[in-house]
Amino acid sequence: MSGKEDLERRLSELLNEGELEQSSREARELRQISPKYEIRIQTTLDPIVEETHRYRSIARELDDRYDKYLERTRKRQDSVSRESAGDQEGSP
Repeated sequence: MSGKEDLERRLSELLNEGELEQSSREARELRQISPKYEIRIQTTLDPIVEETHRYRSIARELDDRYDKYLERTRKRQDSVSRESAGDQEGSP
């Protein structure tokens, strides 16, 4: 009977070890989850626009895939510059 008791003890140990590993695995997974918050930095220059201008100064593009984006950013920059100019005129 000692063989049966030994098997039961080993089985009990294996099951207990598995439970501990499961809880440590869950804790490890929780640590790996990305945070709820993300940090965004507002810049005055758009890096995509700047990089596109640099590439266009070096080489010719085969397609005009960034033209629409450049037009949108140009319109946005114009409206922002008009607003800031209006704020400066109104201030004493």
